Amino acid sequence: MDREPTISRDQSRTARQGRGPSKGLGRDVLVASICGGVVALMVGASYAAVPFYNWFCRATGFNGTTQVATSAPATGPIARKIAVRFDSNVAPGLPWKFEPEQSEIEVNIGQVVTVFYTVTNQAARTTAGQAAYNVAPLTVGSYFQKINCFCFTEQTMAPGEKREMPVVLYVDPSIADDHENDGLNTITLSYTFYPVRDPVVKPLASGEDDKRKGNL
Repeated sequence: MDREPTISRDQSRTARQGRGPSKGLGRDVLVASICGGVVALMVGASYAAVPFYNWFCRATGFNGTTQVATSAPATGPIARKIAVRFDSNVAPGLPWKFEPEQSEIEVNIGQVVTVFYTVTNQAARTTAGQAAYNVAPLTVGSYFQKINCFCFTEQTMAPGEKREMPVVLYVDPSIADDHENDGLNTITLSYTFYPVRDPVVKPLASGEDDKRKGNL
């Protein structure tokens, strides 16, 4: 009887080695695809988290984010007083002098007050900036209400220009019901101006354009 052909050990090993790299390559491609998908998902989530985080801070006062009000509180001021301090900062790269006209005031909780900051462009060129803000302690952000503010509005200033910027604010009377703040005597409102690299160019009105041409 004829013997069936046999495969030597060397031939079998060679066959297995020939199949191995293709399987390994397929596995590597699959792992790389999964990793790429995870990275893309994380990047997308990070971009989506920014507007969500801003909304969350504005809605809850988290991290010292103040609230935006449209009018005075319905209940009116209460007898309890609190001191409000004003802090000002300018980030590197913006040649502005920025300071509050008053460093501290004492107000009744619920009392609407208007305070002013002054800004001076110390450069010999037009510059632009935008302010961010927060309050301390961070837990009072949800009670600190601003009716009017220059924050988050791009400010463009001519060389040497000086400008007054008002802030209309009050401390919500509901803070008196929060017993965690029973010992609170002082709130600090802090602003920081950051440079705007590519300011929005506002078109001139026809009257202003004619006036400038006449002065040439």
